[in-house]
Amino acid sequence: MTIRLGYQMPNLSYPTPVTHLFPTIIAQAREAESAGFDTAFVADHFYETPTFGAPDGPRLEAYTALGSLATATEKIQLSALVTSNTFRNPPMLAKAVSTLDVASGARAVLGIGAGWFELEHQQYGYEFGTFTDRFERLDEALQIIAPMLHGERPTFDGKWYHVESAINEPRIRDDLPILLGGTGEKKTFALAARFADHLNINCGASELPRKLDALNARCAEVGRDRSTLETSYLAFVFIDENGDRARQLQHDFLLSRGIDLSKASDTERDAATAQHICGAPDEVAEQIKTRVLDAGIDGIILNLPANGHEPGIVELAGRTLRPLVDA
Repeated sequence: MTIRLGYQMPNLSYPTPVTHLFPTIIAQAREAESAGFDTAFVADHFYETPTFGAPDGPRLEAYTALGSLATATEKIQLSALVTSNTFRNPPMLAKAVSTLDVASGARAVLGIGAGWFELEHQQYGYEFGTFTDRFERLDEALQIIAPMLHGERPTFDGKWYHVESAINEPRIRDDLPILLGGTGEKKTFALAARFADHLNINCGASELPRKLDALNARCAEVGRDRSTLETSYLAFVFIDENGDRARQLQHDFLLSRGIDLSKASDTERDAATAQHICGAPDEVAEQIKTRVLDAGIDGIILNLPANGHEPGIVELAGRTLRPLVDA
């Protein structure tokens, strides 16, 4: 398993009827596949998140959507970025991702995290708990899920979960990969060092050197060779053949979230765009190289929040970035 170039579809507010929503998702996944992306991702949320809009914006249940994409694609890996551990009991999640793996012909990746969006937990009736609670639960869940994905039958009696010789059949392989996603240098990175094949880091690009130092420390603490844990960075990319149009797309996207870059102070601008990559293809490539890859990150997972649904934009992003991650 490798994820050097991934494409996430977290923003489903397309200017089309609902009947055209999933065909638009399929079209993007297929375009990503043909453009050389390793993995297509969907978000695991029931409500629209504040990054993209009001809570009543469109969201799809992640594993139903991924199962549908399994039949619509041929070679691209499929995953949630990332599954909220709080939404599913661990054996059920192991079963769901293993079913996706069988349906897709060994193309599933388990992307998982602790969960963070309190509103959807509250209104759907899921226990949210404290920050510590959620990471305790994720730790216990991984002690169940990882063995189940590897063909074992774990028995576990923890504070949060209990299983007895949990069976997970059928499976198509014993090495279905696990991706941890997040930014926490102590808890998330420590769990990644213990359980994950891949860590996706979600932060401002300037923070990456410190994040990687922390990851090195977490791996050393458990005696893991850091080179065996692949990393990627989650970037918000605004790209167009016309760099000025790309910058206008970025401006309009932030304006829809109440941030006017034309009036923002330098501090406000830096905070609003810390995770953004923007411009014409050559500008985007240069920023990804200098701000992300040169820091020591292995790959890129990108959102195209403004225009990814437009035919040709995913292909443009792939054509721009694939040479960098293949170098």
